[in-house]
Amino acid sequence: MSELSPKWVHFFHSIKGEEHCVSLNNFLDREYKEHVCYPPRHLLFNAFYLTPLEKVKVVIIGQDPYHEPGQAMGLSFSVPQGVRVPPSLINIYKEIENEYHILCDKTNGDLTYLSKQGVMLLNAILSVRSHQPMSHNIPEYQEFLHDVFKYIDEQPQPIVFLLWGGPAKKLKKYLTNPNHLILESVHPSPLAANKGGWFGNNHFRLTNEYLIKHNLEPIDWYRKQ
Repeated sequence: MSELSPKWVHFFHSIKGEEHCVSLNNFLDREYKEHVCYPPRHLLFNAFYLTPLEKVKVVIIGQDPYHEPGQAMGLSFSVPQGVRVPPSLINIYKEIENEYHILCDKTNGDLTYLSKQGVMLLNAILSVRSHQPMSHNIPEYQEFLHDVFKYIDEQPQPIVFLLWGGPAKKLKKYLTNPNHLILESVHPSPLAANKGGWFGNNHFRLTNEYLIKHNLEPIDWYRKQ
């Protein structure tokens, strides 16, 4: 795994002594020792390792990791290549297809290619017990996420925040930097998307238009079939 970028090193150093971070680390030590948890511990901060803060262009917030074996890889919505692509990610691919009039490879759910372009794929809760969704929904994770959001918000480069679903939208209050763009939508899960509000939100095109407007390289959102 690559090293943390200097700004992420500074961030983690600045919060490591905070009470909620110490408590969170102790909680994770116990959980990973006593239960099967995902993602594997070494991938817990994968989003931070793969996307240096200096290069963040887009932030996409997920909820908690996939809780079946072999799915979670420390990136929101992403699964390793060869693993069945989850319904929410299928709907993300479909929206990209609609916006760009292309066909995505919907057999591969590994979104590492986005992370390496500056798309930070961050779950609100970084870990979960096997087969127990939201089992790690503790206040310490909420406080940690607030720390992360405030730190990203302080960055000078233009960043697009894609807030999908109710829990993600609540994070808007931590974003005050006028250099950034906030786009909101319902969650891409079939339960929400099929009721309307996901398909046609045009978030991927709007994101790239904003990046181009600020002289930044647009995101290559899709792998062509």
